[in-house]
Amino acid sequence: MRFGIISTADIGVDSVIPAIVASDHDVAAIASRDQSAARAVADQFDIPEAYGSYEALLDDESLDAVYIPLPNGLHAEWIRAAADAGLHVLCEKPVTGDPSETAAVFDYCEEQGVVLMEGFMYRFHPLTERAKEIVESELGEVRSVTSTFTFRMPDKAEDIRLDPDLEGGSILDVGTYAVNAVRLFVGEPDRVYATTTDRRDCGVDTEMAGVLEYESGETARIQSGFETPLTQYYRIETSDGWLRAEPTFDVGVDNSTSLTYAVDGREVTERFGPADHYRLEVEHFADCIERGETPRIDREESVAHANVLEAVFESARTEEPVAVGEE
Repeated sequence: MRFGIISTADIGVDSVIPAIVASDHDVAAIASRDQSAARAVADQFDIPEAYGSYEALLDDESLDAVYIPLPNGLHAEWIRAAADAGLHVLCEKPVTGDPSETAAVFDYCEEQGVVLMEGFMYRFHPLTERAKEIVESELGEVRSVTSTFTFRMPDKAEDIRLDPDLEGGSILDVGTYAVNAVRLFVGEPDRVYATTTDRRDCGVDTEMAGVLEYESGETARIQSGFETPLTQYYRIETSDGWLRAEPTFDVGVDNSTSLTYAVDGREVTERFGPADHYRLEVEHFADCIERGETPRIDREESVAHANVLEAVFESARTEEPVAVGEE
């Protein structure tokens, strides 16, 4: 499959382009609003075409798919543009933070006959797959989950993740992983109560803490932020034990990680060597297209995820608990 990359964002240059190059697929073109920036990345990775606009890349008839690592506020616009060009779309998380808009772009892609997948690379890491297997087959009923992803952004950073016009903030940047992990292990919550802080007076949340509640009695705690040292983990408490994994979300492709679980009086630690979860994500996406199968992260999954994100934002705004999915 021949991929085009829409923008020279760091996550694409540092992680996704190398992942595609390491797979059986090709990066055939890259675009930036700055021709020289596109050319520099193209030269770095021997990418055949470098375009000075996103529109020019979408006119490249040799492409099969695009990867979109643009700021959150631009996702929907360029997903639709790519679909108009007949290109399949792998879009960085979240597709959008609005469930109605997320559903709409999935519907649009379906109408255009192209596949859209939301890029949660951690879901393809062997650590995540094994953790889910343990929780489902070796531990009892889930009682609670704690999921956290924070890092320290430099105090004077000029970063698109601090721009409200581009839908920045910690919730949509790292908090979305914390929410996603809770949903992976315990399903869809019924209510959310969340609080946020804007410590930089920039117009977006720089810290978030929340509680997800379930009618069946389970609870989950989530946290995200740009103000404290790097922390990324989840812990699942069950009726007969627990599981904890760290680091979990943004594990470097050259780094190892581990999980530990306890059940029936025994404690087990499992270690995982380096794994390129971006490459595994790309290969899953491409394989689904080739086979005509629905990706693991599909419309239903992405809309359900956006429902929780919307409730987090609404609860933080109103300072009240909010029912998930309630109009």
